Amino acid sequence: MTTNLQAYRGSLLHFLADPAFSDKSHDWHEDGLLIVADGKVQAAGDYATLHTTLPANTVVHDYSGKLLIPGFIDTHVHYPQSDMIASPAEGLLPWLETYTFPTERQFEDTVHAANVAEFFLDELLRCGTTTAMVYCTVHPQSVDAFFTASEQRGLRMVAGKVMMDRNCPDFLRDTAESGARDTETLIQRWHKRGRALYAITPRFAPTSTERQLQLAGELATAYPDTFIQTHVSENEAECAWVRELFPNSRSYIDVYDSYGMMRPRAMYGHCIWLNERDRQRMAETQSAAAICPTSNLFLGSGLFDFERADDAGVLLSLATDVGGGTSFSMLQTMNEAYKVARLKGSYLPALRMFYLATLGAARSMQLEGTIGNFTAGAEADFIVVDPQATPLLQRRTARRESLEELLFALALLGDDRAIAATYSAGRQVHVRETT
Repeated sequence: MTTNLQAYRGSLLHFLADPAFSDKSHDWHEDGLLIVADGKVQAAGDYATLHTTLPANTVVHDYSGKLLIPGFIDTHVHYPQSDMIASPAEGLLPWLETYTFPTERQFEDTVHAANVAEFFLDELLRCGTTTAMVYCTVHPQSVDAFFTASEQRGLRMVAGKVMMDRNCPDFLRDTAESGARDTETLIQRWHKRGRALYAITPRFAPTSTERQLQLAGELATAYPDTFIQTHVSENEAECAWVRELFPNSRSYIDVYDSYGMMRPRAMYGHCIWLNERDRQRMAETQSAAAICPTSNLFLGSGLFDFERADDAGVLLSLATDVGGGTSFSMLQTMNEAYKVARLKGSYLPALRMFYLATLGAARSMQLEGTIGNFTAGAEADFIVVDPQATPLLQRRTARRESLEELLFALALLGDDRAIAATYSAGRQVHVRETT
């Protein structure tokens, strides 16, 4: 029985397929209506058609002149690194030693963890991100703090305790057994509690012993509907280090594969220095790539190869990777992804960038039908995007002659200011302050 029916009018866009592979990839209504009932999408389409179906007393929120799109999904981000974003370093490994590990040490303090979690979620919602795959720290209390904060806001979030038992400071080191034990306890406490989902999270192969990776793989088998998240092939020096640590593995990603960690709901951050067999294996196992352009450019790690990933059929999504990434905004992430694609000799249309940040991410996470578009029954996580948010956006979008030009301007010129409002499960959780 419907107890809370609301409707939202505006230009409406959501995706049905990947624009790179389908001519019928999206649903666009210049004057659209989104109908929400009890936190889920009831219908989405033309205003003229749908508004006559509404009961007489239905509240219609008028966002005419703005876009209604599904909330952005960030598939790789570190909430503990919020305070160290934009920290200078010569590369990934020295950046970890100088900034990341000392910053993460502070999350032993539950109060500090809770404070950062609140700030982090504020930033996500301000930028229109309604779901994220989040790395916590090695401390179980960092996971509790994060999920407590997201639960209070009613958000669909995925997170996990980092597991690392070597090649890191003693103050951040667990053991293979304690890491697995803590992870299982957290799975049982949080996975599928409300809108929370758990991710088994070995930081990356160099900071886990073979025993820890074995136990992580066993947990992945024992809890097949959990997620897996880690890093792979981000940086050439890192790849060389992995070859030294795991001389019997065919490749970096083969390390994870050998421990049963390539499967649906496995999300691999970066995926820059892969070979063709690696990409083929990702496609075979439905493991997904989280593309992190602002982080990869900031740390000089390399350029993601969209063309080869597409040729192999790899599941793709976009991610900010804060704090290696330099913005919480998925619009800014699209901006850099476009440039990365150009530098690798391919072209990334705006339609596809918005797909990768919404339905593409949901598909990568095996959550299509739950989040990512406006199909009936999906959770009503959506954002209101303002093409007139800045003088430059207003001037450029006034001259647009197609949907592609409108979206391209938003991706290349937009940021958090373009997000007028953010809704989670049909409830407004952010509204842009105006002066």
